[in-house]
Amino acid sequence: MSAESSFDIVSKVDMQELNNAITQAERELETRFDFKGSKSSIKLEKEELIIASDDEFKLSNVIDILVAKMVKRGVPVKNLDYGKVEPASGSTVRQHIKLRTGIEQDISKKINILIRDSKLKVKSQIQGDQIRVTGKSRDDLQAVIALLRGADLPIELQFINYR
Repeated sequence: MSAESSFDIVSKVDMQELNNAITQAERELETRFDFKGSKSSIKLEKEELIIASDDEFKLSNVIDILVAKMVKRGVPVKNLDYGKVEPASGSTVRQHIKLRTGIEQDISKKINILIRDSKLKVKSQIQGDQIRVTGKSRDDLQAVIALLRGADLPIELQFINYR
């Protein structure tokens, strides 16, 4: 067994599962009675969702349907950054929702402080938009994972490359 064990902390969105959630939400919009004849749509453009509908009430319903499908498929909804509702052509409204991927610098620092204050015998270092945690004891690494899952952070974290 190696002397040092490690894992990486990342925050990413599985784009294939997101596409599946969007497809399911669009299918539900087509079959629901309250959306018959509605101009509601969901589009994914690079790292952004564009949701359009007839009015703000229907727009919020479309977002609720999409979020429910995302939760069922395991897509993190904490990583959605909602923009303002804006008027669009043809008396419709539109909302842009950015997908946050990667761990921002200030959140990385907060995670490092959480790990350091836990008094576990591990080291953490920021590597771009992810964090590597290393330590001799695998139990300490698992304690760090449990600590971060219990912490109230503004993004969803995934733990990969556990060795």
